Amino acid sequence: MIYKGSCHCGQVAFEVEGELTQVMDCNCSICTRKGALMWFVPRDKLRLLTPEDKLSTYTFNTHTIKHRFCPTCGIHPFGEGTDPQGNRMAAINVRCLEGVKLASLPVKHFDGRSR
Repeated sequence: MIYKGSCHCGQVAFEVEGELTQVMDCNCSICTRKGALMWFVPRDKLRLLTPEDKLSTYTFNTHTIKHRFCPTCGIHPFGEGTDPQGNRMAAINVRCLEGVKLASLPVKHFDGRSR
C-alpha cells in the first residue's frame, strides 16, 4: 500500500510504500519529546514529493540518525539511518500519514533510553 504523508504546513510531503502492521514507541530523549510513533521501511520505499532542500536535519549523540524536520512548522515526519546489517532505512512518523487509524495498530515499546 502507498501512504501519503506530510509535515503540518505541507512544505515537506512524501509517499511511503509498505504494509503498516505495527508501530514503535521509543523512550529515547528525542522520540519522547516528539511523541513520534515510528514505522521502519527500507529507504527506497520513501519518496520525497518536495525538494530535499526543503528539509532540515538534526543529529545528536553518535550522529548516525538523521532526524528530518520541516524548518517552517517544526514537524518531524521521518528519520533516516541504517539497520544493524547496514541497509538504508527510513523511520516514518505514522502520525504524519493520512488516513491511518492509530488505535488499530499494535505498539511495540523500545527502550532507546538505555542505549
